Amino acid sequence: MSRTILRTIFLGLACVMALAMCGAGYWFGRGIPFGQQWPLFEALRNTAAIIFAVVGAWLAIIYPERLRLSFGKKAEGGSSGGNIGLLLVPAVYSTIILVILLFIGITVPMLKQIPYLLEHIEICRGISFAVLTALTIWQAAIVIMTIDPADMVKDSADREAARQQYDAGRDKLRRRIP
Repeated sequence: MSRTILRTIFLGLACVMALAMCGAGYWFGRGIPFGQQWPLFEALRNTAAIIFAVVGAWLAIIYPERLRLSFGKKAEGGSSGGNIGLLLVPAVYSTIILVILLFIGITVPMLKQIPYLLEHIEICRGISFAVLTALTIWQAAIVIMTIDPADMVKDSADREAARQQYDAGRDKLRRRIP
């Protein structure tokens, strides 16, 4: 099978599993009070904030010239921004998750004041836990997305170290030859 077909099958299975997990989150979450769910939302918010900060730091370290250009300052040459999207996408997605979680934090206490929703509290709990499940799956995917750029940085550093070692050995041999 081609790589594209395998990737499509994998993504299809991952989507089915994610939907099944969200369904299970709804079903089992109906019995979990929001007070017990909220620490999980907070942990997810902290994780999203950490990913955002780490990826932002990587952007600043790996692509400083590209960032200078983006803010109207003249670049000094150096790294191109060819792979900047690999880091930018996880940062943007983590930001979206942070915004959603911030709005959940202020919306839920207001929703708890609506009598109709209190009458259907199990459904609300299930929806809340399904949203938590979906956001957690999304955040896990974002964490996995950050592995590829980190691996690229490591590979580049390994190639540079090998090149330096090769150059040092070549220079040493040249000095020996009269």
